[in-house]
Amino acid sequence: MKILKTLLRSKLFYLILIFIVLSYVILNLFILKKESIYKENQTVFVGTIKKIKETTYRYSLTLQNKEDLIVYLDKCPYQLGDQVKIIGTLEKPQNNTILNNFNYQEYLKQNQIFYILKAKEIILLKANHNLIFKLKNNLIKYFQDFKSKDYLHAFILGDTSYLKAYESYQINGICHLLAIGSTHITFLNFIIIAILGKMKIKSKNLISLLVIFVYLILTDFPISIFRTFLFLSIATFNKKYKLNLNSLQIFILVISLTIIINPYSLYQKGFLYSYYLSFILILNKDKLTGNNFFKLLQISFLSFLGSLPFNIYFNYEINILSIIYNMFYVPVFNIIIFPLSLLTLVFPFLDNIFYEVMEILNQISIFLNQYKWGIIILKKMPIFVLIIYLVLIVLVTKKILVRKYYSLGLLIFILIIHFNINTLVKKDYFMIIDVKQGDSSLFYSNNETILVDTGGLYQEKISDKTILMLKSLGIKKIDYLFLTHGDYDHMGDSLNLINKFKVQNVIFNNGEYNNLELELIKTLEKKKIAYYQNLKQLNINNNKLYILNNKIYDNENDNSIIIYIKMNNYKLLLMGDAGIDVENDLIDKYNLNNIDILKVGHHGSKTSSSKEFIDYINPKYSVISVGKNNWYGHPNSKVLDILDKSIVYRTDQDGSIIFKFKNNKLNIVKYSP
Repeated sequence: MKILKTLLRSKLFYLILIFIVLSYVILNLFILKKESIYKENQTVFVGTIKKIKETTYRYSLTLQNKEDLIVYLDKCPYQLGDQVKIIGTLEKPQNNTILNNFNYQEYLKQNQIFYILKAKEIILLKANHNLIFKLKNNLIKYFQDFKSKDYLHAFILGDTSYLKAYESYQINGICHLLAIGSTHITFLNFIIIAILGKMKIKSKNLISLLVIFVYLILTDFPISIFRTFLFLSIATFNKKYKLNLNSLQIFILVISLTIIINPYSLYQKGFLYSYYLSFILILNKDKLTGNNFFKLLQISFLSFLGSLPFNIYFNYEINILSIIYNMFYVPVFNIIIFPLSLLTLVFPFLDNIFYEVMEILNQISIFLNQYKWGIIILKKMPIFVLIIYLVLIVLVTKKILVRKYYSLGLLIFILIIHFNINTLVKKDYFMIIDVKQGDSSLFYSNNETILVDTGGLYQEKISDKTILMLKSLGIKKIDYLFLTHGDYDHMGDSLNLINKFKVQNVIFNNGEYNNLELELIKTLEKKKIAYYQNLKQLNINNNKLYILNNKIYDNENDNSIIIYIKMNNYKLLLMGDAGIDVENDLIDKYNLNNIDILKVGHHGSKTSSSKEFIDYINPKYSVISVGKNNWYGHPNSKVLDILDKSIVYRTDQDGSIIFKFKNNKLNIVKYSP
C-alpha cells in the first residue's frame, strides 16, 4: 500500500499517465480505426433490444450484438431485453446535408454504430430474462399511470426526449438541470449511506457504490453519472486507505479511466461539458469566498465560463443571463425537484404536486426564452480557436477570483471580435438549402440576408436546421423573408422560423391570401413585423434583386414570386413553382439570356421547365430542390433531358449547394448525404 500511495502522489506518475492516455487515444481514434463487422448485403440479424425510442411517426430500436445496430420500425410490440431475429436491409446513415448541423453519421460512428437496419420482419426468439431490463421495463410501465410520467422518465431514467419544454431550457443555458448529474448521484449516495448507517450495516460505502452502479446500467451509462461513480469510487478508496489524494489527482485518474474504457467518449458533448466544468470548479474551489449566496454566484459564473466555449462551438450562441437563471433554477432543482421525483416514485399521491411544480418551472423557462433576453449569436469557430478559449477560460478563472481583471478583459475582447467577425469580412453567396421535398434558398451579401421560402414537413420542423445554420454563419437576422407562394412545402415552416429567429420583413406573392398565409399574418402583426405584396425590386449592397412575376394567374403555383438577381456579375433566376404559361410570359416580357444559376421551377415537375424556356435562358447551372424518393416522382425524366446542356445539382443527391462569389470567381460547395 505504501508503494501505491507513493506512486499515486508522484507528479511523474501523472505525467506518464497523461502520455499513455494520449497515445492510447491517438492509436484508437486515428490509427486503428474500427470497421463494421457487417456486410452491406447481409439481411438476417440476431440480437437483444437494448434501447427503444418512440418518435412522432416511428420507433427506433438499438439492437445489441457484437456490434450495435439502429433499427427503424412502424410498430414495436417488444420490450427491452427481448432477443429477436430481424430480416431487413442495411443502410449507411446519412451525413448532415445542411451546413454545420448535427451529423447523425458521425454521431453513430462515435458510438461504434455503422449501419441502420430497415426492418421488413421481426421475430421474437426469447423473451427478456435480464433483471436490469426487467426492472427498467417495469419502471416504464409503472410510469404510464403518472401525470408526471415525462418528468419521471427524465429524472429517474435519464431520458429527456419526452420533455416538451427542453428547447427553452437549452436556449436559457439551464438544460443541464434536466439531465441526471453529479448532484443527483451525490444526493442518492448520501441517502443510501444515511439509511444503511441507521440500520448499522457495515460496508455501507461499498453497498452504495453497488446500488449506484446498478443505476448506472439502468440509465445506459450517461457520462455525468459514470464520472460521478468513478469519482466516488476513487474517493472512497482514497479515504479508506488514507492515500491523501487531492481533488485534482482524483480528477486525472477519473478522466484517464473514462478515456481508456471508451476513447470515443472524447467526441461526446456530455463528456466535454461534464469534465471541463468539473476541472474548472476543482481548480477554483479553494478560492470561493463569502456567504452561501455569493459562493453560489461564483459557482454560477464559473459554470457559465466553463460551458461558454462549448456553447459557441456546438450551439453557436450563448445566453449571458444563464448566470442569473442558474442561481434560481439550480437550488430549486437540487433541493426540490430531484428529491421530489424520487418521493413521487415511492409515494404516487405526490404525482400532481410534482407535475404542477415542473409545469410552473417550464412556464417560467418558456417566458424567459420568449423574449430572447441575453442571447448572443456567435459564428462557428475552428477547433484551434476552441482550444484557445478553453485555455483562456482556465487563466480567467484563476485570476478573476483574486480580483485581477485583465484576463477577463482579454476574454471579453475576443468575444467582441468573435461577435462582429461577419461585419469584418465581405462575402457574397447563394445557397439552395436541402429541406427535403420543399424549397428554401438563401442570399447573403455583406451582412444582409434574404431567405426565399422555408420549406415545410409535417413530421419535423426543418427550419430548425436552417436556424442553426444561420447562427453558425454568424447571421443574426433575416432582412427579407420571401414566401414565393402559399403551399406548405414552401412556407409551412415560416411560423416556426419567425417565432425562433429575428425576421425584419416578409414578402408575399400576389393574389388572395390563403389560410396558411392568414395564420402567419396574425403572428406578423402581433410581433410588429412588416409584410408586403407587389414588391418590384430591392438593392442589396451592390446587387440588384428584381421580382418578375406581378401578374395574377388562376392558381397558386403560377402566382409564385419569381426572383431575378445580379450578384457579383452573375445572373440568378428562382422560379418558385411557376408553370409553363408563366415561363412563356417571361420570354415575351424580359431578356433573360445566359442565366448563370437557375433554381428549377416546381422541383423539376413536368409542368415547368419547357424546352423553349430552358433554351431561351440557357442556364449554366441548374439546381432542383427535391426530396429523396418523393411521392411525386420529381424530378421528371423529360425535364432532366431538357436540362442536359446545364450542370444539374439535386438536393436529394447533392444535399445543400452553396455558390460562393469572390473577385468575380465562383466556387461551388456541396453537402452530400
